[in-house]
Amino acid sequence: MTKLTADIQANSELFVTETQETHVVWGLCNEEGDWLSVESSEFEESEVMPFWSSEADAKVHCVEEWAEFIPTELPLDVFVEDWMITLSEDGVLVGLNWNANLDGAEIEPSEVAKLYL
Repeated sequence: MTKLTADIQANSELFVTETQETHVVWGLCNEEGDWLSVESSEFEESEVMPFWSSEADAKVHCVEEWAEFIPTELPLDVFVEDWMITLSEDGVLVGLNWNANLDGAEIEPSEVAKLYL
C-alpha cells in the first residue's frame, strides 16, 4: 500500500524522511543500465529523472511504456553527493515520489541536495 497521495509537498517531505531512515533511494533502470528520464511536464525542454523513497512506489510505474524498467536502489550518500552534481551539470531535474498519476515535484538537483543538509 502506497503512502503517496495527491499532496505533492507531503510526498516530497516523505521522500526525504524515508530515505534518511533507509539510506536508500529508488530509481528505474533497464537491463542495459539506462536510468529512466522523461520530459518535464512543468518546464519546456527540460528532462526529469524520477526517484522514490520505496521500492513498492517505484514498482507501480513499471508498466506500459516503462515496463522494461525495474526498481533499482541507490545508496543515499551516492544519490546526494554524486548524482545531484552530475544531474545538475547535465541540466536534468529530479522528480520526487511521483504518485500513481505521475503527479510530483520536479526540483533542481542543488535544491534536492539542500534538503539533506
